[in-house]
Amino acid sequence: MASTDINPAEYQAQLDEKAARIQNIFQDFETPELEVFASPAEHYRMRAEFRVWHEGDDLYYIMFNQETREKYRVDQFPAASRLINDMMPLLVDAIKPIKALRHKLFQVDFLSTLSGEILVSMLYHRQLDDAWVAEATALKQRLNDEGFNVNFIGRARKQKIVLDQEFVIEKLKVNDRVLTYKQVENSFTQPNGEVAQKMLEWAVDCTQDSQGDLLELYCGNGNFSLALAQNFERVLATELAKPSVDSAQFNIAVNNIDNVQIIRMSAEDFTDAMEGRREFRRLKDQNVDLQSYNCNTIFVDPPRSGMDEGTCRMVQGYDRIMYISCNPDTLKENLDILSETHRITRFALFDQFPYTHHMEAGVLLERK
Repeated sequence: MASTDINPAEYQAQLDEKAARIQNIFQDFETPELEVFASPAEHYRMRAEFRVWHEGDDLYYIMFNQETREKYRVDQFPAASRLINDMMPLLVDAIKPIKALRHKLFQVDFLSTLSGEILVSMLYHRQLDDAWVAEATALKQRLNDEGFNVNFIGRARKQKIVLDQEFVIEKLKVNDRVLTYKQVENSFTQPNGEVAQKMLEWAVDCTQDSQGDLLELYCGNGNFSLALAQNFERVLATELAKPSVDSAQFNIAVNNIDNVQIIRMSAEDFTDAMEGRREFRRLKDQNVDLQSYNCNTIFVDPPRSGMDEGTCRMVQGYDRIMYISCNPDTLKENLDILSETHRITRFALFDQFPYTHHMEAGVLLERK
């Protein structure tokens, strides 16, 4: 099936199948009733990437069939946000007659927001020059005059030109609060904006009766940290990727949240620091006193590979564990360890990726 061939009429059936599949994966565990959070049936992806095909004077987007690797033309992409779909034809029609913009263009990436901003990255097999900058600047102005809030990035080998910023500002509604997030090009952000809001609301609901402080591993741009801060005295969060840490610091400031501290460390290094096996200068430089925190709850949102055994053992030291997973199979492996000491009290499926086999799961575990 081509990824453009989504059928909203089939959405509920595919969601029901996922719910049955995830319950089957975790059938060996004692789980509460599954909470299922649906996606919009179309226009749900905030990001999209397309290759560009040149055919004589014509120019159009293509994608590849994942099974056959055959290319197919894409003029609209129903899975992507309406903003991306609005921008797609305007951009390609504007680029076609302008040699400085179309010459050796091979890919276009879109990053959009629920708040109405869009960032377009154009990738080239040649070095970009002043003519590209002039034409891209003029096109950006024209699109903004037509009502778009758009910025451009031009990329080539060892070259990156930003017009005028390399990020978008997203606003997510979490219950009765609106949180502002800087989302940087090529950094991880939740792809499905509507489901991202539901995930944040679920996490806030799970922790509403919390006491003490929260420890968060793999915090990214502070997506969950900021939403959860209201339920804890303090939040201490770790993230390894520098662009994500920089965005998190920006997001803390712009949302006027004063009880969240982000440190740039891997989960493995942080485990060593917490257990006193190693000292880290960066903790001293940031005046982080790990012993001053009273963390009863830990939040983890690891990569697809899940947590290593050492991190799982460290996580077992907390009374409550909230675990968001983009890979139920590695979540199951981690639960084999975590369930030795904790029981699952909340269990959720978030349909971040409709019409695919991918599933996002959430569990809350409490000490037995």
